[in-house]
Amino acid sequence: MDPWTQIDSAPVPGSDAELTLLQRNGDFAIRISDVQGDLMNSRMYHSEEVLAELGCTRLGTSENARVLVGGLGMGFTLAAALRIVPASAEVIVAELVPEVVEWNRGPLGLCAGRPLDDDRARIHQGDVVALLKHPDKKFDAILLDVDNGPEAMTASANGWLYTRGGLKTIYEKLRPEGIVAIWSVRADHLFTGRLKKTGFNVQTRTVRARPGKGSRHTIFVAQKPR
Repeated sequence: MDPWTQIDSAPVPGSDAELTLLQRNGDFAIRISDVQGDLMNSRMYHSEEVLAELGCTRLGTSENARVLVGGLGMGFTLAAALRIVPASAEVIVAELVPEVVEWNRGPLGLCAGRPLDDDRARIHQGDVVALLKHPDKKFDAILLDVDNGPEAMTASANGWLYTRGGLKTIYEKLRPEGIVAIWSVRADHLFTGRLKKTGFNVQTRTVRARPGKGSRHTIFVAQKPR
C-alpha cells in the first residue's frame, strides 16, 4: 500500500494543536497532533451525511430555510445539506481554521463535489460560538460537527457548546420546530439529559462511519417544540 504524503498543515486557533492534510492516491485524511488515527478520512463520511439528513429532514420544501453548519471538515455535511434544502435556502458554514477552507477550495473539494461552489453556501471564517452568540439570525437547523462531541477534545472553546448555557443559546437561535443535530464519537447519557433539561425533544442515532461497517458514531437529534 502506498504511503500517505503530507500536503499541508495548519494551527488550530486557540489551542496548541495542529492539523495536517495528507493524500494517498485519490484519498485524503486530516489528522490532529497528539491524537492517533485520522480525525477525518475521505473514505469514511457516512455519519457526516446522516448528520445533515437528520437535521434537515423537514426542510426540503421550506422556502428561505436557513441552516448553520458548525465545522466544514471535508465538506460532506455541507454537501448533504445542500442536496436537501430548496433553491431559496441559505447554508452558513462556520470554520475556525482558515486553511481548511482553502483545502476545500483546492483538491480536497473534489471529495464532496465542491459544495462551496454552490450559491446557497456561505462561509463564516471563525468560531461557530461567536456566530451563535450574534443576536441577528435564527436558523431552521443547526448541524454541529466541530469536535469529537461533548468531550470537545480538539479545541477547548468548543466545550461551551455542550454546557447548559451553550445549549440554551442554541435553543434560542432555532426557530420553532427547529433541529440541532450534533455529531459525537460516542453516546453520552449525561449530555442527552442536558439537552432534555434545556427543553428539547431528543433522539439519538447510532451510525456507522461507512454504510454497514466502520466505527459507530452517535448523532444527537434535538428538536425545539412548536
